[in-house]
Amino acid sequence: MSRMFQFAWAALVPSRPESARTFLEPATTRMRVLPQDLDFMMVVNNGSYQQIMDVAGYRQMGKNGGLRLATKQSWIGVVAASTIRFRRSLRLWDRFEDTSRVLGWDDRVFYIEHRITRRGELYTRGVICLRFLHRRSRERISPHEIVRLLAQQQGHAVPQSPELPLDIAEWAATLNHDVTANESVVD
Repeated sequence: MSRMFQFAWAALVPSRPESARTFLEPATTRMRVLPQDLDFMMVVNNGSYQQIMDVAGYRQMGKNGGLRLATKQSWIGVVAASTIRFRRSLRLWDRFEDTSRVLGWDDRVFYIEHRITRRGELYTRGVICLRFLHRRSRERISPHEIVRLLAQQQGHAVPQSPELPLDIAEWAATLNHDVTANESVVD
């Protein structure tokens, strides 16, 4: 099944929310490298990693109830920025895991990490800034409001954002500087 079909399936038929799971807990998605993931050098193409992360991200949101909430509120998630580091190459038919987790949030976006591993070894690490907008009005939805509603839906206390890892905090600072200089950079 192509990644876009997997993505559509994860979005349209989300995982059932797990009541004991908070949205800060990591979620692991197991996959296998498919022929359409490869480039001419017979390794996973860098663009395919973004699709893999989209599939895993939607599965994570399904497990923590985020997709149910987003659908109910008519919200859509859009990637505002991303960064990725490659350590090893995945090859055809390799089994691997994408472990995704919310690193934290600020007034504008959520920072979500994807760690792609094979047999426990890190192959790729990606981090995305995810912003939510109202589907029709395109009004921005505050991450603080989303966290409050998710915690309420799950019956948990409203958490504060965890402190971002230093490398991500520095990256976020450069993004926020760019936004102040030119608001359309992350729109």
